[in-house]
Amino acid sequence: MELTEAMRTVGTCRRFRPDPVPDDVLRRAFDAARFAPQGGNRQPVRWIVVRDAGRKQALQDLYLPLWKEYLSGVVGGTIDVGALPKTVREADYFAENLAAAPAIVVVCAEVAGLHPTDHELGRLSVVGGGSIYPTVQNLCLALRAEGVASALTTLLCARELEVKELLGIPEGFLTAAHVVIGYPAEGFPTKLTRSPVHEIVSADTFGAPYFPA
Repeated sequence: MELTEAMRTVGTCRRFRPDPVPDDVLRRAFDAARFAPQGGNRQPVRWIVVRDAGRKQALQDLYLPLWKEYLSGVVGGTIDVGALPKTVREADYFAENLAAAPAIVVVCAEVAGLHPTDHELGRLSVVGGGSIYPTVQNLCLALRAEGVASALTTLLCARELEVKELLGIPEGFLTAAHVVIGYPAEGFPTKLTRSPVHEIVSADTFGAPYFPA
């Protein structure tokens, strides 16, 4: 698959077929993902592929209350996600059926392998993710090339202590995301809606359009 096509159609899948993803497909995807750029080539990312039905159900049981709390804020108008009602309904279906997905990939990262340079700025620290999320996106793209869909969520990271106990994650590692994977029940998107380039790229100073509308 051509790279640009994969980037334009990877999307977020929330409905999966029950068919398992073969191990050789997963191996190729993880093999490609590991070449993502990262600070100092420290390679902090580790993966746990959860296929066990009991553990998947336990992850769903942890995820669902977090999602329902978030959903109540969306429905009540206290949280503005800018999402279409269909998207919210699909996300609710996803949460209710998380354990039915063929696999949940838990993204772990070694804390000592991260180097956040923004933790003293008095705002949310995000820089440490620069050595994690490019690798995660590589995985999603590599899976897309194999015909496997994915959905990345960070909501479950709020229950990190329970997840670490459930999966035997040692001290010194954090959970950075969970990637739910499987073959898509309804195919891949053919047209994703995103902000146009002229609205998101600036020339020299913030808000000065680089490209004409």
